[in-house]
Amino acid sequence: MMILQNIHNTTNERVDESITVGNYCMKAREMFDKVREQYAKLAQVVPHNQYYRYNDQWRFVTQRLCFLIALVIYLEVKVLVTKETVASLLGVKNNREEGFHLDLEDFLLGLLQLSAELSRYAVNSVTNGFYDRPIEIARFVNELNAGFRLLNLKNDMLRKRFDALKYDVKKIEEVVYDLCIRGLKPSPRPIEETLAE
Repeated sequence: MMILQNIHNTTNERVDESITVGNYCMKAREMFDKVREQYAKLAQVVPHNQYYRYNDQWRFVTQRLCFLIALVIYLEVKVLVTKETVASLLGVKNNREEGFHLDLEDFLLGLLQLSAELSRYAVNSVTNGFYDRPIEIARFVNELNAGFRLLNLKNDMLRKRFDALKYDVKKIEEVVYDLCIRGLKPSPRPIEETLAE
């Protein structure tokens, strides 16, 4: 978490900001090697059919790690991470039947934490002079929101966190709106084409 917090401090003075963010992602990926080792040890200790008896002991950490993996994947390739990819990076099984696994609810809660971080990233990007990034983030978070709307969520922690996603969407849309009214939104077409018209 401490490594990835540095993405909020990159400034437009750098020649290639993507290199800096890429370096933070590489350092974070190195940390996941240690995480895999710890999950492997945990999987050996937890009895095969008693995962849910003890999973409250590591549930919060797993959710946080799902969020961090989702953030790294977004920063690297601008796509939503799959549950299979997260399970692989954590070194756990994807399916419940296979033993020590990544619980679907923990994965979804990790994705919902991603929206809050990206709304913060959108604001800080504008502050740092990257005016195109909030538009990318808005598109991504709107797609995430649309996906969660397809789910039939019960009135539990997942539902409450999904309700917070709506506020994250609103916050990012306000950033994009401010960019538009101030004339800072990048043109979707090259300037030469715009001037020719």
